[in-house]
Amino acid sequence: MTHYTRRSQRVGFTVVFATALAFFQAGCHGSTGVLVSAASSLTNVLTKIATAYEQQGGERVTLNLAGSHTLAQQIRAGARVDLFISADESQLDVIADAIELETRVDLLSNQLVLIVPDDRSRIFQSAHDLLDSSIRRIALGDPRAVPVGVYARNYLEKIGIWTEIAKKVVPTGNVRLALAAVENGTVDAAIVYRTDLLIARRALIAFAVPPNDGPQIVYPAAIVRGGRNTIGGRQFLAYLQGAEATKYFQQAGFVPLQAIERKLP
Repeated sequence: MTHYTRRSQRVGFTVVFATALAFFQAGCHGSTGVLVSAASSLTNVLTKIATAYEQQGGERVTLNLAGSHTLAQQIRAGARVDLFISADESQLDVIADAIELETRVDLLSNQLVLIVPDDRSRIFQSAHDLLDSSIRRIALGDPRAVPVGVYARNYLEKIGIWTEIAKKVVPTGNVRLALAAVENGTVDAAIVYRTDLLIARRALIAFAVPPNDGPQIVYPAAIVRGGRNTIGGRQFLAYLQGAEATKYFQQAGFVPLQAIERKLP
């Protein structure tokens, strides 16, 4: 279930979940802040980065956090956000006519991990262990739309077990809901991003998909045409590629792609 949470006045920015976006936009008409739609897996790290940005004199940042496919649908429907950060490239591809293509940048990478409830700890030798009869329910972002689910399905198809695994899948609307299903014990396992595991309290890693074997995970970002503050969006996007934000991303377990590219000869 999505929900709407307002942070304290001291924090200085608002986290708005997808179901409240239309209401929020109506209430913030004329705001000079920056409205950022971002994949739910970025929730914690972008919260910290937005706070740091504001404390250094940047404009107020409002975060609309949900599954990337939901955010893309909002933009296609006319949501006037300034910056979109997706957890996969396809969601930007489907709204290519709604973004400023020259601003599109591959921002981050991540890694898939298989997790289990902490009271059912076990180590998998490979993802094939998901076929075990003791694993009856597997939480997965909707493999038809949610990036983490699409990545997971592609990987499971690659290793030849998707058909069997599909019978066990409990689809969720985003990666954080898959994590929650493991932590509350309603499923036996889930496939999430490594960065989500780092914030988990009641889930343990069973297997990490080797980066060279798994899908290429890319978080692209771009300015959205028709946003109320695209200049502010550009400034925040530049900040996300800088040294300060890179530090936060790395601490959260993400791989900043721009930082890697700057080191290349």
